[in-house]
Amino acid sequence: MKGTPTFSLPSLLLPFVLLASGAASARDLPLELITLPEGFKIEVYVEGIDNARQMALGDQGTLFVGSRGAGNVYAVIDSDGDGRPDKGRLVDSGLKFPSGVAFHDGALYVGAVSRLLRYDNVEAQLDSPPDPIVITDRLPDDEHHGWKYLGFGPDDRLYVPVGAPCNVCVRESPYATILSMNPDGSDAQVFADGVRNSVGFDFHPETGNLWFTDNGRDHLGDNLPPCELNHAREAGLHFGFPFCHAGSIADPQFGDRGECPDFEPPVQALGPHVAPLGMAFYTGDMFPAEYRHQIFIAEHGSWNRSRKIGYRITLVRLDENGRAVSYETFAEGWLQGQRAWGRPSDVLVMPDGALLIADDQADVIYRISYGG
Repeated sequence: MKGTPTFSLPSLLLPFVLLASGAASARDLPLELITLPEGFKIEVYVEGIDNARQMALGDQGTLFVGSRGAGNVYAVIDSDGDGRPDKGRLVDSGLKFPSGVAFHDGALYVGAVSRLLRYDNVEAQLDSPPDPIVITDRLPDDEHHGWKYLGFGPDDRLYVPVGAPCNVCVRESPYATILSMNPDGSDAQVFADGVRNSVGFDFHPETGNLWFTDNGRDHLGDNLPPCELNHAREAGLHFGFPFCHAGSIADPQFGDRGECPDFEPPVQALGPHVAPLGMAFYTGDMFPAEYRHQIFIAEHGSWNRSRKIGYRITLVRLDENGRAVSYETFAEGWLQGQRAWGRPSDVLVMPDGALLIADDQADVIYRISYGG
């Protein structure tokens, strides 16, 4: 179902300047509360994107954004190439949780729970977007962990996680896996198994290996298990769910069905229940050299701890051998005390080296830049 734009674009002024003007809009967000390393700044890039989730960049610079609750897929356009968006369009609406988006060979791919859709030559038709081609409608239709995150690997295959339809349970494939398939939906294969609910991944810019976040199970207390950053160095690895969590924690219900040493451990334990979603290797030139090929993660934030954590952007640093050596906070402030005014859901490196952050609570996309 096509429609006209339903979101607006911010002016070039910083959000906290607009706050002083008394304007009632998403630009009133208290971005002055966000703390960043010295030299970095954050501003609103585009507002009014209801429940903004995964982002993808088209060949002509169009920013595509999926949404989980809204049912919309958005296109954000920088028509004059000045690095600031000036047009917005709805690519489609009325879809079921079209959270995941990817762009490949001139086409936009959208994951809508059980269906994967393709919009051909979409950037040339944004005023009247094409009807989608359904490349598959045979994925599970469970809503629990059913929304998708999409991406194309260096092998030109489409990668699609299928979450477990539960907190913890045993289900046959394709549940709790990451699938790999041809762009037309054919030849679907399980690439990684034992993955509870991955809503973010990226491919290492040098090795081409898949790295992905995974959300840990609930109801083992405030601090167990940690969420995970994983490295699938090859196809066919099993990452433990539901038998073993975070490489060393046997599940109290299913742990007797497998030994933790038999499964692939995470390369980095993340905070417990921080809900890591989108992640990206930094491949730009704007940030200082120490950030090159390091991993940014959008932590959506906990819902089931006695005290909330997450609601931030974290950084996992890798050494020269590609091993994770540290896990630190890069941007925080969306959580004030025990009240959150925003929830990061995805990260995307732009051609100019800026880092975009989707926020599905504040319904905006932020831009983080570095000015020395």
